[in-house]
Amino acid sequence: CRQLFRSPSMPSSIIRPILKRIDRPQDRDTPVKTKRRRSVAGTPSEEAAAEPVAWLLRSRSFSHEEIENLLANDHQELIGDFSKAYLLQTVEGKHQDLKYISPEMMVAVLTGQFSSLIESCVIVDCRYPYEYEGGHIKGAVNLPMEQDVEEFLLKKPIVPFDASKRVIVIFHCEFSSERGPRMCRFVREKDRACNEYPHLHYPELYVLKGGYREFFPQYQTHCEPQDYRPMHHEDFKEDLRKFRLKSR
Repeated sequence: CRQLFRSPSMPSSIIRPILKRIDRPQDRDTPVKTKRRRSVAGTPSEEAAAEPVAWLLRSRSFSHEEIENLLANDHQELIGDFSKAYLLQTVEGKHQDLKYISPEMMVAVLTGQFSSLIESCVIVDCRYPYEYEGGHIKGAVNLPMEQDVEEFLLKKPIVPFDASKRVIVIFHCEFSSERGPRMCRFVREKDRACNEYPHLHYPELYVLKGGYREFFPQYQTHCEPQDYRPMHHEDFKEDLRKFRLKSR
């Protein structure tokens, strides 16, 4: 009965009656024997379906690019060079391909709760200078243009003195909706281009969910000056126009 139950060519509708009639004489034709004879004398397509070897036809060779894609898909929770898992707890954000952290997690980093594991944390404020000057997270560097961030991070990459510790980069803008995520992708793209896959200068990148707009009301003491200047401030319309032209 166990062998009949495991037979891949036998449908469940046939298995059930056989299990109920175990004492049936062995020399009589059973649905199983009839099915087996049919599979032996059947058409080539039926024989192929019954042969376990057919499963081997599914294997194939993969190109280097396909292998890289498979690695990326299989290690979504690992940092960019697949060497270890992400250190900071992440949350869902607007862009599924990026790793977001909450304002609470940002404060945990700022207050040294991960100092035993992080040697350097670079907070990249992607807002325009007049926004940054109106109030920013303590220690953040203002890099609003692609050439700025490329010069700061990639011309002379930051390397930890202690190989067991990490260098992480956290991007944000006003809402972390467009400018911050775009800059994060730019750094990863440029980093990939100047390294042999999968090595990276900065394998661990994050985006601050909600940006400065969400961070400031909750943690003003971690900002300097303790203020918030929006991008569409009435007094800086000309500055906004100028920087938007530059970024095109």
